[in-house]
Amino acid sequence: MQRRKFGASDRPVSLVGQGSWEIEAAREADAIAALRRGLDLGLTHIDTAEMYGNGASEKVVGKAIRDRRDDVFLVSKVLPSNASRRGTLRACEKTLQNLQTDHLDCYLLHWRGPVPLSETVDAFLTLQRDGKIRSWGVSNFDVEDLDELDGISAQPACNQVLYHLGERAIEHAVIPWCAAHDVAVVAYTPFGQSTSFYDAATPGGRVLHQVAERRGATARQTALAFLLRNPHLFVIPKAARIEHVQDNAGAGNLQLDAAGIAAIDAAFKRGAPKQHLPMI
Repeated sequence: MQRRKFGASDRPVSLVGQGSWEIEAAREADAIAALRRGLDLGLTHIDTAEMYGNGASEKVVGKAIRDRRDDVFLVSKVLPSNASRRGTLRACEKTLQNLQTDHLDCYLLHWRGPVPLSETVDAFLTLQRDGKIRSWGVSNFDVEDLDELDGISAQPACNQVLYHLGERAIEHAVIPWCAAHDVAVVAYTPFGQSTSFYDAATPGGRVLHQVAERRGATARQTALAFLLRNPHLFVIPKAARIEHVQDNAGAGNLQLDAAGIAAIDAAFKRGAPKQHLPMI
């Protein structure tokens, strides 16, 4: 599994990680086994959030990494409604309890809310000084929000955003901004919410399968590799089944050639810039 520098930090992080949205809906033993198999395969970046199952996802992740904490780059997120200074500190303590750990490797603001960014960042810096978090970042931030952070001299380690073959809006401005400011971009829901991308009977799916076949890969691995072509990108697909984890891991060492990238780019067009950053 390839790794790359995570934003301005010196921490090398696996290109392919493991998301945990709705993982609590799976049979717990299966979810834990899948997460642990992912660690075996080098998918050491595990992402969760206090919002996921109202803490239930964090608890599943905590059980999965109980004796393997040192192997994990562990990320969770605070809700905007909890993002006041005091609320962030309190939310982080609850998250640490759920995860059965004494620190997070990165702590994110889940999306922009009513609390001034300076107040949330102040809480993050306090947590960082206290050793409760190693770094902090944001999620679902458009360029205007990132500019505001820059204006208060606050540099996030990452910006976690929606990005998949059918939704490439971040390529217009968000990725260039993050590249210029040494901020990692983490793609959530990197397979989208539709299986039509991977159906060989569709025009785009046919191209994806053709490129995959030439590389000896699966269509899903090829889709992830296309996103990872940018050197600032990381992906965190969710997988609650071992076979899906193993397939995801295969993207970690897959590199597409220029012809394959061009073919996928033409089949899944980026489209025009959007007024608002897409998110789910």
